Amino acid sequence: MTAVPDPTVAGCEAGDALLRPVRLGNAFEDTVGRLLQTIRLGVLAPGESLPPERELAARLGVSRDTVREAIKSLAEAGYLVSRRGRYGGTFLAQPLPAHPGPGERVTREEIDDALRLREILEVGGARMAAARTLTAVERETLWSRLSDVRDAAGEDYRRLDSRLHLAIAEAAGAPSLVPLVAENRMRLNALLDRIPLLRQNLTHSDEQHQAIVIAILAGDADAAAEAMRAHVAGSSALLHGFLD
Repeated sequence: MTAVPDPTVAGCEAGDALLRPVRLGNAFEDTVGRLLQTIRLGVLAPGESLPPERELAARLGVSRDTVREAIKSLAEAGYLVSRRGRYGGTFLAQPLPAHPGPGERVTREEIDDALRLREILEVGGARMAAARTLTAVERETLWSRLSDVRDAAGEDYRRLDSRLHLAIAEAAGAPSLVPLVAENRMRLNALLDRIPLLRQNLTHSDEQHQAIVIAILAGDADAAAEAMRAHVAGSSALLHGFLD
């Protein structure tokens, strides 16, 4: 007789440590990251079930809608399977998606280096752009680049996302910043290309992009910097969740 997976498996000490409250500014991305940690660190094994949505929401300090969207996204990425019926629930896929081979793997230190450099460059760039008196052309360019990425098809998203971030760097008024941001974006895009595009994350990114651009156009340097910092943190949660 096949044993029914124990739905309380994540109640162990390791599960308690991983399934802790997330940062609400990036609730979806952090929820995906925490669930991936429990999967990839072996706290849950292929075929075992996640705790119920209600329990996950309570542990992570997020809404059930956020948990549901995270589970849906990880199911689309091949990590989870939902089943109905008496023994239904959400289970880890068997087998789990293959990770890059040893020669292709990136270390946590490499991911952190790219992300920390991004925070230094782009948070500062957003602050400087908001502190300047932008020309009409610069303002129009920012709004146009924002509209482009907001309307982007999936296959064009990374490219148009990069164009928006480069436009923000240009608006900072320090020409030498642009090639630095461009080089960093190349590194980041190489990492992002290793993980699936999650629709809910793209929706959240678009909201963050708008907050950044509006703060820059309004001349609110602190708000622009904080919005960019939150945006960088969202990418960090997903990259570490999928690639660590």
